[in-house]
Amino acid sequence: MYEEPYRWVEAVGNRRQYLDEQFTKGAPVVALAYADGILMLTVSRGTPKLYEIYDRIALGGMGHPADLEKLRFSLLEMAHVEGFNRSPSDVTGARLMKYGLAPTIKQAFEEIYKAPFIAKILLAELGVKSERDLFLTINYDGTFEESRRWAALSATTSVQARVGAYFESQPGFAQASLGQAVEIALCAWAVGSLAQVSPAATEGESLSAPASATQPDQAIAVPPDKAVLLGHVRQTVQEKSLECILLERNGPGSSKYRALRPDELGALLPSAVNGPKAT
Repeated sequence: MYEEPYRWVEAVGNRRQYLDEQFTKGAPVVALAYADGILMLTVSRGTPKLYEIYDRIALGGMGHPADLEKLRFSLLEMAHVEGFNRSPSDVTGARLMKYGLAPTIKQAFEEIYKAPFIAKILLAELGVKSERDLFLTINYDGTFEESRRWAALSATTSVQARVGAYFESQPGFAQASLGQAVEIALCAWAVGSLAQVSPAATEGESLSAPASATQPDQAIAVPPDKAVLLGHVRQTVQEKSLECILLERNGPGSSKYRALRPDELGALLPSAVNGPKAT
């Protein structure tokens, strides 16, 4: 009888190890606030990974497509029920995360006789003013974090810290134009992707991790220069597709979500990336 708690802890540890391995080949998702709203970007191989949840809320996911779809539909249902029963202003990313996603994912993770969700999710919420923009990320075990200015999903916390360090090294991107924001997002995505594919590829001099990193005092390798990062993006999009969505503060109507069409995104890509297959 006394062994049962220890068996549960061991089972949870094994579950963490299994889930960590499932994300090693996934593509990171990055999001940042820029001058006119919020931009979210990733790459995919056919199955979309970026979606609208409600008027000012967008979702990015990493993990098994079936699990992401199940969680996305539960969020959609909750958001629209909240908006109908209460008001659109009552539908917030924090409420969806705390009362919708987090309990569901945590319960699935801790019930060791059932399959957990192989999913990590990023919610971006556009504020009426830029200082109200909010990002929320949730891990496969139900733990979630709130942040401002930027957010990312990646395979491990160390990779995520490297992406965060890159964002923090880019001053003033909150005032960036859409084209500049796309370039910053591409480079941040490449930092995460390279770190997942080959950790040695991003090794170099160290710099302090951002305050949001899991271990604030750890050293983070300086990423390769911009040419290397954009070259990695160009190579990747020969086989995969770039996805990019916007939450536009001054967009028409109540819904501020807009997915960039391939021709729009192609026109915004840096010359080091843009090519016949980049869109």
